[in-house]
Amino acid sequence: MNTDNWIRNLIGSGKTAVIPIMTHSGIELTGHTVRQAVTDGEVHAAAVEALHRRFPTADAATVIMDLTVEAEAFGAELYLPEHEIPSIIGRLVSTPEEVEALAVPTVMSSRIPEYLKADRLAVQYMGDKPVFGGVIGPFSLAGRLYDMTEIMMGIYIEPDTIRLLLDKCTAFITSYLKEMKKTGVAGVIMAEPAAGLLGNDDVREFSSTYVRQIIEEVQDDSFAVILHNCGNTGHCTEAMVMTGARGYHFGNKADMVEALQQCPSDALVMGNIDPVSVLKDALPSVVYEKTAELMSSCSKYPNFVLSTGCDTPPNLPIHNIEALYRAAEA
Repeated sequence: MNTDNWIRNLIGSGKTAVIPIMTHSGIELTGHTVRQAVTDGEVHAAAVEALHRRFPTADAATVIMDLTVEAEAFGAELYLPEHEIPSIIGRLVSTPEEVEALAVPTVMSSRIPEYLKADRLAVQYMGDKPVFGGVIGPFSLAGRLYDMTEIMMGIYIEPDTIRLLLDKCTAFITSYLKEMKKTGVAGVIMAEPAAGLLGNDDVREFSSTYVRQIIEEVQDDSFAVILHNCGNTGHCTEAMVMTGARGYHFGNKADMVEALQQCPSDALVMGNIDPVSVLKDALPSVVYEKTAELMSSCSKYPNFVLSTGCDTPPNLPIHNIEALYRAAEA
């Protein structure tokens, strides 16, 4: 599909688009476990389809926001529980020599082929509805390989080592997205939450510069990059925008009106219902109220897209999802 045209039409439609990221609820609709979905592309795609059938008014579908699959491909140790989101254990590289020796994996490594299968099958299941794949951002990937606490110091103590690691992360993400484009997805949501821990200038240097390199290689009229940074409280939106992404996705700590004012009017600006304290833990009446408030403050901006602040966790009450859609359609 021509994603650029789809974005222009979405912005010019006169209504607020709705694209929540909540694939885990689709997993539960199919009766599978998280572990099954993140290791089997067919189960994963079936979850995307199940969520679409249950909530067909969403303007696009998304796959799971898994921030471990790329680090595992590099060789990081994975903790893979049955019913919870996977996580990375320990530290893969810790010295300049280890970073130098670190090999950039192929797109056939670990679970990458299963995620590509999920993308491809989801595109087939969705028909005309666009599907967005998922990928981690370069700084967040580097943090999982080097350790987040260590990389926060490393950008000042050993910046050349961190830049080399970022080069390797960028090379792998670029090759992964080039392969992902072949599946027919409309684009990708790139999750770069770790960059939100940095100040705006450091985000520019150690995240946005590399994200922009990736975007220049893969983004075109049929493939859009939507940059997600749920660590951004508003302090690094300018650095996000310098990447040239076609969309920007914000977490629940950001002020969406401020974000809309700082982002280009021809880019999608998405967010930001709290996925835990509102969508998972609150009553349906609170979900409806919070969604209605966000719609009221942001719907005057044509490029605003109602979304969750991040991928929603497992065990989201179905009545809360229904409340979000009711408020969106009111």
